[in-house]
Formats: sequence, C-alpha cells, structure tokens
Amino acid sequence: MNELSADELVIDRQAVINEPSLPSLTQLTHWVGCVFAHHVDDPRREVTIRFVDEDESQTLNRDYRGKDKTTNVLSFPFESPPGIELPLLGDLVICHAVVAQEASEQGKPLEHHYAHMVVHGILHLMGYDHIDDQEAEEMEQFERELLAELNIPDPYAGSASEEIHD
Repeated sequence: MNELSADELVIDRQAVINEPSLPSLTQLTHWVGCVFAHHVDDPRREVTIRFVDEDESQTLNRDYRGKDKTTNVLSFPFESPPGIELPLLGDLVICHAVVAQEASEQGKPLEHHYAHMVVHGILHLMGYDHIDDQEAEEMEQFERELLAELNIPDPYAGSASEEIHD
C-alpha cells in the first residue's frame, strides 16, 4: 500500500449538528487516505463529508433517491462538465443519529462504524456499487480489506448482513 500525505487530500468536513462524537478531520483524513492509497492514479483528491440530522438525511434521500426515510450515508459523485477536469470526487452525507443507532444495535464502537460508512461512501464516489450480488461481494470484500488495514474488524462478520442504506 502506498502512503498518502494529508496534504494530498482535501476534505471539507461539515457538521450541521452539534455532536461531540463526530469523527475529527484527522480521523476522516486517515480513513479516506486508506482508500486513496489503493487508487493512487485517481487524481480526484477533494471530498466533502457532511454530518447531518435526521430531517436533512430524509429530505436528501427522498429528493435524490425517491426513498422517504432517513439513511446512514448518501454519496453524491461529482460530475465534471465536459472538457473540464477538476480534482473533486464528490460529497458524502452521513446521518449521525442513524449511524449511532446502528453501531449500538450491532454492538460496534461508533468510531468503527463511522470508518466503515466513510470507506463505503468513498468507494461509491469512486464508482463501486452493490446493485447485483457479484458487485456487492466485490465491494464488501474490498471494504473488509481496507478496514482490516485500519485495524477494524470485519463489519459483516456475525450478522446476516450489515445494512448499508445508501
């Protein structure tokens, strides 16, 4: 794995909620950097990670995905206009209340679940998906490998399947 320095990544951390257990910019940089270390040729190095309340999560999920409910993470890949190259990868929107509830229900440390949501969301921004079973297995396996590099146990072990709402 190639190491990235923090100055090679630009993460705009936005928190529209006042919650002391939200991941720090340092944590986000570490988690995002782990993914980018496996995609060193991808020039897109800028991402926004926004922590929101349940109302904003539900509104965005309804307006952009047609699902009128809260969700843990939403990914919005940046689509550059033709002929213009920008280093923007896209935006992640993470609902703290949902992530905290899932971590509690699954008996996981909140930090581990946040790391998983960030890794999962970044992979979506990079074009990974889980629409069909084969894509899902490939994406989940890559998530397991990345999280293991972060010393985080397999998020899918011991459960029928961790629900990722994105």
